[in-house]
Amino acid sequence: MTVVTEPLSENTADVIVVGAGPAGSTTAYHLAKAGLDVLLLEKTEFPREKVCGDGLTPRAVKQLVAMGIDISEEAGWLRNKGLRIIGGGVRLQLDWPDLASFPDYGLVRKRDDFDEQLARNAQKAGARLYERCNVSGPIVDDRTGRITGVTAKLGEDKREVAFHAPLVVAADGNSTRLSLAMGLHRREDRPMGVAVRTYFESPRHDDDYLESWLELWDRRGPQDRLLPGYGWIFGMGDGTSNVGLGVLNTSASFKELDWREILKAWCASMPEDWGYTPENMTGPIRGAALPMAFNRQPHYTRGLLLVGDAGGLVNPFNGEGIAYAMESGQLAADVIVQAHARATPAQRETALQRYPRVLKDTYGGYYTLGRAFVKLIGNPKVMQIAAQRGLTHPMLMKFTLKLLANLTDPTGGDAMDRIINGLTRVTPKA
Repeated sequence: MTVVTEPLSENTADVIVVGAGPAGSTTAYHLAKAGLDVLLLEKTEFPREKVCGDGLTPRAVKQLVAMGIDISEEAGWLRNKGLRIIGGGVRLQLDWPDLASFPDYGLVRKRDDFDEQLARNAQKAGARLYERCNVSGPIVDDRTGRITGVTAKLGEDKREVAFHAPLVVAADGNSTRLSLAMGLHRREDRPMGVAVRTYFESPRHDDDYLESWLELWDRRGPQDRLLPGYGWIFGMGDGTSNVGLGVLNTSASFKELDWREILKAWCASMPEDWGYTPENMTGPIRGAALPMAFNRQPHYTRGLLLVGDAGGLVNPFNGEGIAYAMESGQLAADVIVQAHARATPAQRETALQRYPRVLKDTYGGYYTLGRAFVKLIGNPKVMQIAAQRGLTHPMLMKFTLKLLANLTDPTGGDAMDRIINGLTRVTPKA
């Protein structure tokens, strides 16, 4: 931590947002649109790659529409109609639900391009974007313990710079060094996932559906072995498929297996004409952690707000992170804008203390249900039985899709919506 120094005017703002991924760029966009002076600090330079399935559900699409992003096919977006689920010898194709609250289509776009679009959109709204700005730590007022800015190494020459603001948003992903420096550590009682993926040139690149394989088999040994996790195949529309798998740390074999090798073996079991072979691979296999279900708290303390992966906002039901990163960014921005308009420091602090409650009211019950779900499917046999029994009942799977993708109408929905909404309301918001 660094002692407070006198700031330079160009390095001072109303809010500093650390990290220009979906969470940070969405936060900066909404703050700038509301008229606040925002510094958006990104440690790398765009375009840059991130490990992701690249598939966006209707929840994420809704956020893009709200931000005025051009999501037309002409602008390079590929639409999808729903989710194809494969397991237990059954292949079931489910369309995204027809809802008043969310569009009925998803999107696909590579993360290197996707993240840059959001960052440039925030910049266009008025946020001041610094690329190649590696934040090294918080600046803390030793009288109050509050964060009042950050130190960083800027540019190619790694020049030491101090940025100052009364509020800082940590949008620096799962590693979130800023949160750790402020004493916020990961909760070990919350689930963590891992995703590994790569790209292949494939004739399946223009698929209208996201594809999820509920049974993940390791067929390399003398006996086939069912593993805890699921696989995905997302057509990118550019001649390639994103192929990957997600695994939960609730499984007994989580630490002992080489998941990159598992992905290779799984791809080798695919039909040859799909093209998921080593010679068609267009990039290396990469992996990333998926912090789930509020695994770092509190989401606000001493002038620091956590959004996206930094706050463990990944959906434990399906491993989706982008929609919740963007939604938490908007929620944080709304709280900050209201706090900024208050007359006294005490009033501003009262407004800021709402942020953790807003998150828990929005996701708390749903994420608690998700944690129970994660414990259940940590046993691969449970996943196998669920796939074999459930996939033969399309109505049950339609309900499951709504639950896992968190796609319901909060008011005026159908019976499925009312059941899911009722469950999330009565479940403790931990």
